[in-house]
Parts: sequence; structure tokens; C-alpha cells
Amino acid sequence: MKTEKEKMIDGEAYLAGDPILVKDRRKAKNLLHRLNVIEYRITKKAREIIQELIPNTGANLYIEPPFFCDYGYNISCGDNVYFNVNCVVLDGAKVSIGSNVFFAPNVHLYTANHPLDAESRKTLENALPISIGDDCWIGGNSIILPGITIGNGCVIGAGSVVTKNIPDNSLAVGNPAKVIKQLNL
Repeated sequence: MKTEKEKMIDGEAYLAGDPILVKDRRKAKNLLHRLNVIEYRITKKAREIIQELIPNTGANLYIEPPFFCDYGYNISCGDNVYFNVNCVVLDGAKVSIGSNVFFAPNVHLYTANHPLDAESRKTLENALPISIGDDCWIGGNSIILPGITIGNGCVIGAGSVVTKNIPDNSLAVGNPAKVIKQLNL
């Protein structure tokens, strides 16, 4: 039988109040408090906190505090990833970020999903993975919804809500985000 954590990572319905998941979120919140409040500036100590919070990263992950996530361990990044201020990553499922990806201020990535049925929603949720390819720029105040894949070389315009997958080398804007232009390589 799967644990609630295994169900969460596999995209199945799970109990978010499971004691192990609560403990994992508490650990992440404690690390985020240290990063966002105590350190606040990017120092050697802040880099150590980020490495403990998000262990699956390439070289040069830079997070401008404040930053928020649920677990941290479900986030993986390639090289040269930059999060500007106030980014939120709800990482109940895997969030895979390629190399050379830049997040403007207030970008939100939501893997969390909830049942439409009100009674089920009281106790259950599920999470769907998000994947962002290499060489992407995600504009300020953009939201990326559960289960979305953004291809390589994409630009997501400021204020966009990404509700569908975005193919490689696309400029997508709006709510819902729509591809308006193919970008040259």
C-alpha cells in the first residue's frame, strides 16, 4: 500500500493532513523562515539554506527572497535558474525546471489540484507535475497551473495564466495564455 507521500508524488488523491507531509511542510517552512526573514540577503548561509531546501539543482540557482514553496524536495532545476522576489512554487508534485530559466517577480507555479466534489475536497487533494524547458523567461505575475509543460526557449508574457501546454520556442500571453508568435532560435 502506498504512503500518502507516494500518492502525492504519483499524482493520486492523497490526504494533505498526513503527519509525514505535515512534518515535511513544517521543515520547509522553517527553512523558508530562515531564508526570507533571518538571512534575506543572498549570503553563503542563504545559499546553504537554499541547497537544503531544494537539493536537486544544478549550478547557480539564485533565489531573491522572499520565496515560498510547500516541500522544496519536489523542485529540480538545471543550471543558471533565477527566481525574482515573491515567487511561489506549490510543489506537491514534481516541478522540473531546465537550465537558463528566469522567473520575474510574483510568478506562481501550482501543482496542487483539488476535487470538484465539495465533500471530497474537505480531505483530499492531488498534484500534477509542471515542467519548464531550457532557456525560458516567465514574466511577472504569471501563473502556471497543474500538469503544464512549457517547452524550451519559451517566453510567457507578464500576467499570463498558463492553462495549456506551450510548445518549444513560443511567445504566449494572456488569460488564458495563448501562443501569439513562434520565436526564432
